[in-house]
Amino acid sequence: MSETTLLGGTIHELTPAITKTIKDASIEQQRNNLTELARNEWICWMTIPKKEETREKHLIRFVEEIHEGKKRPCCRPGCPHHRESAKKWFK
Repeated sequence: MSETTLLGGTIHELTPAITKTIKDASIEQQRNNLTELARNEWICWMTIPKKEETREKHLIRFVEEIHEGKKRPCCRPGCPHHRESAKKWFK
């Protein structure tokens, strides 16, 4: 069986924790079928929390929602890293 290459987002790249979660849950293909912007929003949503426990909750919810067929994180205006006005908050 060939290994699926996991695709990144427009700004954000996959972290080792996200890569492991995707592979452990066997959702590589569903995730790769998302648009580049949708993948970027998921990566941003999973990595932006400051607390480790919140990031872990986001990883769990990500897997559940991808299994449900959701394309983007719920109730989110999009990746703030795209907005010029938000750049001062991110380094």
